[in-house]
This record gives sequence, C-alpha cells and structure tokens, in this order.
Amino acid sequence: MYEDADTVAFKDINPQAPTHLLVIPKKHISALSTAEDADVALLGHLQKVARDLAKQGGLEAGFRLVTNNGRGAGQSVDHLHYHLLGGRRMTWPPG
Repeated sequence: MYEDADTVAFKDINPQAPTHLLVIPKKHISALSTAEDADVALLGHLQKVARDLAKQGGLEAGFRLVTNNGRGAGQSVDHLHYHLLGGRRMTWPPG
C-alpha cells in the first residue's frame, strides 16, 4: 500500500475493519516504550503516513490509529507498528 525510505504500510491479514492497514517503521523498534528520543522524527513520520493513508482511503468520517505496547496490551509482534482502522463506526472502550 505504501513504502518510503523509513516506512512500509500494508493490509492486515486479519482485518478488524473495512480498512485495516499496518504502518511500520523499517528501523527495528520493538515497542513504543523502547523508542528513544532520537526516534521522535520517525514516530511523527509514521503518524503522517497514517494520516495520508486515511485521507487517500476516504476515511473523512474518522479513523482510529492504535499501537499495542507489551503482551498485556495485545502486542503479538515484537516490532513497533500502528494499526490504521476505518470504514466502520468505532466503539469505546476499544478493549
């Protein structure tokens, strides 16, 4: 779906919404809690990519951007990634 020098994005293999993309840094960061201050620009870039993909995907009505941090929060892959979800009404609380 998207790739640049720092980021890749593709469809989730187990989608939880009509639009469900993963936005992933190419640099290995195991979780958001292990990101360093030097990663601030990269973290912002990931959110910009998510915003742009949401716009391209027609998610004007809204979208959700989620990252799980640690096994207790549902993180199943030890590499930072954001879930971009949209195309349906999101409920709260999410878990």
